[in-house]
Amino acid sequence: MRVLITGARGKVGSFAAQAFRAAGHRVTLTDIGPARYGLSDDPSRYVRADLTDYGQTIATVMAARPDVIVHAAGIPDNSHDPGPTIFANNTVANFHVMEAVAHTGVGRLVYISSETALGFITAERGFLPDYLPVDEEHPRRPQEAYSLSKSLGEDLCDALVRRSDATAVSIRPSLVLAPADYALLAPLQRPGPSFNHWSYVDVEDLADLIVLAATGTTPDHEVVYAAQPDNFMGKPFAELVATTFGADAPPLRDLDRDDCGGISIAKARRLFGWNPTRSWRDRVDTDST
Repeated sequence: MRVLITGARGKVGSFAAQAFRAAGHRVTLTDIGPARYGLSDDPSRYVRADLTDYGQTIATVMAARPDVIVHAAGIPDNSHDPGPTIFANNTVANFHVMEAVAHTGVGRLVYISSETALGFITAERGFLPDYLPVDEEHPRRPQEAYSLSKSLGEDLCDALVRRSDATAVSIRPSLVLAPADYALLAPLQRPGPSFNHWSYVDVEDLADLIVLAATGTTPDHEVVYAAQPDNFMGKPFAELVATTFGADAPPLRDLDRDDCGGISIAKARRLFGWNPTRSWRDRVDTDST
């Protein structure tokens, strides 16, 4: 297939590009950063584009002529930019990419959403989910700019498949960890509350899911979570929830393993045959945790 990856110089986009190339697909990369002119050993074509500009967006899509777009571009968290900047950048870029899909006949879109789309992870007025582990049926209740932009991106996918022949998959990654990131995990492994209930996703397993979603044949728009099957504490999930929340603990349901995290990946397994195999235990010295 011909694949266009936006946000291709970011963590998710760059690992996805490697996975698509390894699977034999032709990849075009786009991001807002400058091109590297001259000779290169990178087999992928790189096009610089600001996706908040519709002209640049549609020109990039038309030049790449992709069968599928993986849309990973956008400000990736709510920590380093003002809320209005995050919301404007992400939402406008999302709209422009989906406009380009609708008007150029691209067959499939894989939108990189976020675990924050439900709202509780980045809430300004904190709340607990209705149940744990959360799944795709849980209501979305975003509050601040970043989670709003991700949640609205999923709504834009719904609109896209209603008004065009394209199909779409929204993937909600948990805390994305590349191999070098695992050394920074230790502070999160201390006892106490966890912003996302001890979930994470290895970027290489996530890249595999992105390829599966892009090459899949699911109709309309599907939303799936991406997380590792274990939690990063290495402890029974029911014990973590009970110890942390006590009488206020959300009800537990559908625990697929004793040491699962706060996100169910049953749907991604069922729709795409995704089988994440990596674990934080393989990446860090467990004797020091």
